[in-house]
Amino acid sequence: MTMRSGIVGIWIIAIGVIIALLYLGRAILAPFALAVFLFLVMEGFQRLIKERVSFMSEGASRAVAVLGVLGGFGLFIGLLAQGVAQFSDQAGEYEEKINSLISDVYNVVNMGPAPTLTEILFDERGQRFFATIAGAMGDLSGDLVIILIYVAFLFLAQSAWTPKLDRIFKDEVRRDQVSEIGRAARRGIETYLWTQTVISVMITVLTYITLVALGVENAIFLSGLIFVLNYIPTIGSIVAAFVPTLFALVQPEIPGWIPGGAQDTYIFAVIVFTAVSFWQFMIGNFVQPRIMGESLNISALVVLLSLAIWGAIWGIPGMFLSAPLTVLIMILCAQSATTRWISVLLSADGDPGGALTGDPETLGQNSAGATAD
Repeated sequence: MTMRSGIVGIWIIAIGVIIALLYLGRAILAPFALAVFLFLVMEGFQRLIKERVSFMSEGASRAVAVLGVLGGFGLFIGLLAQGVAQFSDQAGEYEEKINSLISDVYNVVNMGPAPTLTEILFDERGQRFFATIAGAMGDLSGDLVIILIYVAFLFLAQSAWTPKLDRIFKDEVRRDQVSEIGRAARRGIETYLWTQTVISVMITVLTYITLVALGVENAIFLSGLIFVLNYIPTIGSIVAAFVPTLFALVQPEIPGWIPGGAQDTYIFAVIVFTAVSFWQFMIGNFVQPRIMGESLNISALVVLLSLAIWGAIWGIPGMFLSAPLTVLIMILCAQSATTRWISVLLSADGDPGGALTGDPETLGQNSAGATAD
């Protein structure tokens, strides 16, 4: 009993130390983690191109993959810039509409004279808010440069990984064991990234078509935001449903098919929210569980908890990385008998697979069993 209590105490202390190190080193570790996952996306894209276009060399396929990913990222930044510019051109009309909505709210709750948007934004709290936003945007632009530098050095260091592994693990069985663990972790992360991308594309395309059909302005910009938000588990899909609704609420011109009257803006916003939420609900509850559940085997409760934990440690980058990091932890813990119980708790069905580590005889038996299967 004393020994078991000591082991539990060691686990608690170790987990606390790891969390503290992750939190204190978030300025370095979070951008590096994002760079690693971006690198895995490019490498997965490169292998897909090489499999489909057999005559293309490895170097050429890697160049196409890198340029394709960076080009897509640049296109997304361009869409955001175009959307911001369009909203800026209509700033006066949006301000007038927002002032009208503020006045409606104050009249409903009997709060006295309603302030204007300008008065709200340029008071003390508004100035602090904009200072926070400006600081976050500055940090984001700096992190993007660091992430791209990390990715470049990951490509440069890739060729040296295999020789280093050979020198670290002299025993061939142990070296093969570690290599298999690395491949399993890589497959798990790439599977998540690709399946989540497919799901995000499906939701984004259907939402864009819906927004255009309803007459929502700047549908491309809003669809781009929804595509990114859907990479954040659970919370992202909820926010993605409200973003077009808020923009529809302040849209200066309401489509002509909306019934006339003083409340036409609110009717339009409710219709937009219902239509966008429909695709989030249908794909999120019927398509996504089948794809994610069959490929990753992660408990939905674990995904929600990991979102909260990683968000508290690394902020917004942690929210984006919460699911793939949980996949990585589950795969790594499944390889050892001493930590396998963690993977069992993280998995959806209690069978995380793995158990690759151990003595060579056990490894040989596992390999033989896998071959027989």
